[in-house]
Amino acid sequence: MNNYRFWFIVGSQDLYGKEVLDIVADRGRKMADSMTKSGYLPYPLEYHLTGRNCEEITEVIKDANRDDTCAGIVTFCHTFSPSKMWINGLSLLQKPYCHFATQYNREIPNDEIDMDFMNLNQAAHGDREHGYIGARMNLPVRVIAGHWQDPDTQKELGDWMCAAAAAMFSRNLKVMRFGDNMREVAVTEGDKVEAQIRFGWQVNTCPVGRLAEVVSEVSEEEVDRQMEAYHERYEFHTQQEDAVRYQAREEVAIRTLLNHNGCGAFVTNFQDLFGLRQLPGLAAQDLMREGYGFGAEGDWKVAAMLAVIDRMSKDGGHCATFMEYYTYHLSPQGDYTLGSHMLEVDPSVSAGKAVVEVHPLGIGGKEDPARLVFSGKEGDAVISCLVDMGDHMRLIAQDIHCVEPVLSMPHLPVARVMWQPAPDLKTGLECWIMAGGSHHTVLSYDINARQLRDFARIMGIEFIHIDRNTTVDSFEKELEINRLLWKLR
Repeated sequence: MNNYRFWFIVGSQDLYGKEVLDIVADRGRKMADSMTKSGYLPYPLEYHLTGRNCEEITEVIKDANRDDTCAGIVTFCHTFSPSKMWINGLSLLQKPYCHFATQYNREIPNDEIDMDFMNLNQAAHGDREHGYIGARMNLPVRVIAGHWQDPDTQKELGDWMCAAAAAMFSRNLKVMRFGDNMREVAVTEGDKVEAQIRFGWQVNTCPVGRLAEVVSEVSEEEVDRQMEAYHERYEFHTQQEDAVRYQAREEVAIRTLLNHNGCGAFVTNFQDLFGLRQLPGLAAQDLMREGYGFGAEGDWKVAAMLAVIDRMSKDGGHCATFMEYYTYHLSPQGDYTLGSHMLEVDPSVSAGKAVVEVHPLGIGGKEDPARLVFSGKEGDAVISCLVDMGDHMRLIAQDIHCVEPVLSMPHLPVARVMWQPAPDLKTGLECWIMAGGSHHTVLSYDINARQLRDFARIMGIEFIHIDRNTTVDSFEKELEINRLLWKLR
């Protein structure tokens, strides 16, 4: 991810002469360098070309496709750039694409403006010509408008960069399935072939028996090192050392298999634990903390999306987790949703230092597993899920505000997060269910719904957003229209 960069391609033509083209190229370099140094862009923006004709534009786009470090192109039409000369290149484009509708000067210079100024500064003209060809070719282009020196505009461009970089990461993501998905559950199913076509995900199975073999091969020295890491990161509220050591052994084994196969995400299933003494709990939580995607009950879609969303953070932070809906607090004093899971919630979302405890699981028929217990931190977040609608994939996002749990819940031995959904619990719940939203989700404090929309656009999938302005009537109409549109595609 750290090697990614974005190519800045400026549109022009030969009509204006060499002097104007030299000015345009110089300004293009200055804009790219200045925005890169501003601190608002998470990845470098590199000037590559002032395109004057079809041949130049086609070649630079071919070069962008071939460069593995190029995570997308950002186009800007400083002058008028006839759009037919972009067709051949854009028809070959395999990278995310942003049309940056800006201009070099912030204001119209009253005393200086003349025809020479007008010929040089025709972004308002060029943008509309360039935008037409993107619309005519039905390209998944992100249009960002605003002055290139404005922090808000640069932040918006930075958000898109994060989504584009996550899309590039997605193209090479491998998901390891330890066992199948939970029996009889519908929403964790999905078309793995379509997922690889659409997202690039390679979703394959590793027998649980093979994991059990690797667990047995982990040395005591490796377990000791993992235990030292646990003691550095977490508080221990258990005397059952052997249970914790077994989680350490599982974590070392899972990491070994993931790294050996180049996988960035994995799933487990409490119904398929052949040869294992415990369902991975603490092991899965600590691996999520490292940035691996995870899904419980074999839910490979949420595992992959967690890994992808983890790469969308603009500042390189990590504050996202696998999450499951559990129950509601329907009180006159306020409505809240309680999210948790029987074991696997990422400690990166904890309000304090997570605590290692050992308790019975009550499901799966194995030994009592060690797990991390904590409460989630307060703050704005986004919760999302990916569902397979049969003829297309749908990404659903909802804005939420996480709160310090309003109840202590002293007998609940798992990590928990409590939140207020937008626009309210009743409306949000009805809309989520109408959209087919799953009980497994990704909860992230690092990203926003706009980035998920950008990711969906790049990947060519449906996006649905529940926010503070959502109403049940408008949402239902949106779903009906989308259903018809996606059937026509």
